[in-house]
Amino acid sequence: MHLQEKGENVEAVKKFERSGGTHLILVHLPYHDLRKWDINGYEPAYKRTLSLAERVRKETSIEVHVALGPYPVDLINLVKKVSLEEAEKIMQKGMELAADYVEKGEAVAIGEIGRPHFEVSEEILEVSNRIMQYGMEIAAEIDCPVILHTESTNPSICEEIGHMADDAGISREKVIKHYAPPLVLIEENHGLFPSILASEKNIREALQKSTRFMMETDFLDDPNRPGAVLGIKTVAKRTKKFEEKGLLDDESIWKIHKEYPEKIYDIEVEL
Repeated sequence: MHLQEKGENVEAVKKFERSGGTHLILVHLPYHDLRKWDINGYEPAYKRTLSLAERVRKETSIEVHVALGPYPVDLINLVKKVSLEEAEKIMQKGMELAADYVEKGEAVAIGEIGRPHFEVSEEILEVSNRIMQYGMEIAAEIDCPVILHTESTNPSICEEIGHMADDAGISREKVIKHYAPPLVLIEENHGLFPSILASEKNIREALQKSTRFMMETDFLDDPNRPGAVLGIKTVAKRTKKFEEKGLLDDESIWKIHKEYPEKIYDIEVEL
């Protein structure tokens, strides 16, 4: 999920807490008011995400873990200000800075990184792929996961990204496909780890095949789009509802909400 200063931020997390939530991954957003189109532009933005996380820790009992990374669509805006070559360097610097925070223990993953979720020129796509692979290479070096933002995925795209992960030297399991559809079988996701948007339809379909997935809301905390993408309470409420209906048992809940997050993010989850 995401949080914003202009949104509900801590108050939203309190709703998550009251619904039964205990842990969250706070993923960095491109804050438009802090955008600096230079090589050091990501530092103040990352500090805001870390500050929001600290506020949540102080005012709730929620365990907050942070992911930092240059949002893929930033490249589109950067090339309006600087050359494509310079834009690539700025994005790479953003990856390196995110990795520094992981090594200091202030973040647990690099993300969201990847490529734009809409059609772009071949040149932009090529550079985006290079930047994404660079992020994977850095993550491999420091042994942390990456959270990917890409176009809507399918088995073919998962296979392509899987080969990129292999070339970068990162375990495919450490490549988290954010906003994933219920592609939970290895032959569907080619070893990438799906973080499934927790709609009832998605989770119901996923559970018919496997429990090898995590759940997300991609909550944006955007006052102009209240509740988007899914409400902050959705994962906790969906889990409880599916348990009551007999669609989720204790073992499955343990895997989805504890075993996999601990393994993928290298964190401790106390349920």
